[in-house]
Amino acid sequence: MKALKFFRLIAALGVVGIISAAFSSDGDWETLFDGKVLKGWHSYNQDKVVGWFIENGTLTSDGSGGDLVSDKEYGDFELEFEFKIPEGSNSGVLYKVIEKPGLTRTVFSAPEYQIIDDKNYVVKDESGKNIGLKPGQLTGANYDMNPPSDPTAFKPAGTWNSGKIVVSGNQVKHYLNEKLVADYEYGGEAWKANVAKSKYKDWPYATAHHKGKIALQNHNAKEKVWFRSLKIKEL
Repeated sequence: MKALKFFRLIAALGVVGIISAAFSSDGDWETLFDGKVLKGWHSYNQDKVVGWFIENGTLTSDGSGGDLVSDKEYGDFELEFEFKIPEGSNSGVLYKVIEKPGLTRTVFSAPEYQIIDDKNYVVKDESGKNIGLKPGQLTGANYDMNPPSDPTAFKPAGTWNSGKIVVSGNQVKHYLNEKLVADYEYGGEAWKANVAKSKYKDWPYATAHHKGKIALQNHNAKEKVWFRSLKIKEL
């Protein structure tokens, strides 16, 4: 009788083990910023966080430290975040970032989920005339490569917006306020053609690579941005 109870217990534990495996930490969401600490981040090509700080539970920068980069690299993932910019500001979320000496900026190696004030950001030509933004420079774009399919998805400056980036193999999708606004094949023929006629053609960006770090962009002190609710799920 004792032996029978023992085998029944082992069988039950086996079932529990199978159920537990199905809900294991693999594939669970990982919090990248909890509003309290800056664990898991550092400034690009530095060994600590410089110029980024917590303000009322949000992550922001004073412009002195450049881009903020995750300690960890990611391949296939789903990244969700919320962002807010003031009028006339500009930022972005980069992925597949390569960090090594000699590369001075995250954008040299990484695609960018564009964040910008679509309506009020000033771009001037050589004569000083405001020429406005190109389609590939609007919020939600794969910057300078794939314009957002719905430019109306962006909520005005001063308002919180939600963003999502999904990388699955070579397929990359950008979502803005739950709308799919960019969908492209990373490393595909169309991508290569776009790169060949862009500023990226002579950069490490032009060599497709699977893994890289996540970066939050800050150009300078004048171009402010706030982030919150950053979380990632590896696929």
